[in-house]
Amino acid sequence: MKPIFATSTSLQLRLFLAVIASFSLIVFDSKFDSFSNVRLYLNTAVSPLIYAADIPSEMLKGVSNNVVSRRDLRKKVAEQKDQLFTQQVQLLEFKHLKQENKRLRALLNSPVHTDQRKLVAEIITVNSDPFSLQVVINKGAMEGVYIGQPVLNEQGVVGQIVDVAATYSRVLLISDISHGIPVRVQRNDIRAIANGGGELNSLNLPYMPHSTDIQVGDVLVTSGLGGVFPEGYPVATISEFTYQVGQPYAQVEAKPAVALERIRYVLLVWDNDDNASEGDPAIKDLDDVNEPQLETGKEKTL
Repeated sequence: MKPIFATSTSLQLRLFLAVIASFSLIVFDSKFDSFSNVRLYLNTAVSPLIYAADIPSEMLKGVSNNVVSRRDLRKKVAEQKDQLFTQQVQLLEFKHLKQENKRLRALLNSPVHTDQRKLVAEIITVNSDPFSLQVVINKGAMEGVYIGQPVLNEQGVVGQIVDVAATYSRVLLISDISHGIPVRVQRNDIRAIANGGGELNSLNLPYMPHSTDIQVGDVLVTSGLGGVFPEGYPVATISEFTYQVGQPYAQVEAKPAVALERIRYVLLVWDNDDNASEGDPAIKDLDDVNEPQLETGKEKTL
């Protein structure tokens, strides 16, 4: 039991003694540097506590940096994905433009006589009639297109104009069953008429004796007869030459030089200014222009 009247040092005295001792130690240490080793040991002893106390702060900084870095990284990845997608689309457009430019250059560099007028036209639609192989181009009487005008591309003969309006025209393909074109065999100049077979990749040469010097692989070019197609343009390649005993004529089939199912651009040519003026709307009424009168060199009228 604590005594009621206990004797102890007063609080003021103890405080005074502590201040005197502290001041003495400070002066003594500053003058003689006696406690440097003690401070070193004490600092070494408490250094783990200092590092331990700093761990939460460092962890918080690390987590914050990771969150910021991941957010920035995701943002950059999203931006790069968008940029890559845009560039891929542009690459597709560039490839398309490159192919289109290649086709147009091939058209303009096609074997057309230098004194002829040329005009590039684009196919805008295909005739839906299964019994008539025709396409529609985006050039018409306003550009001087006329009925019977030859239509080519960089590979050879495509067909000829059969109907003209002010801003568009119809082209009858050479493989149409109603079309015929005078040709000659490039190897030996044998002349014939190439009729459309009714299919895009089919032509036939009727009334050819089996003794005719025609071989598979022979190239057929325009003969220039009939005054419609200029001479020397590729038309087709002989794909079949067969003869049955007892038949008066051989069966001769050819494949068009032009891939008619894949054409997009064609080339219109004018032989001279007289032909061009025939399709000029300022000279000829459009109603007259739209009357299809096609001469194919084998006395055929559509």
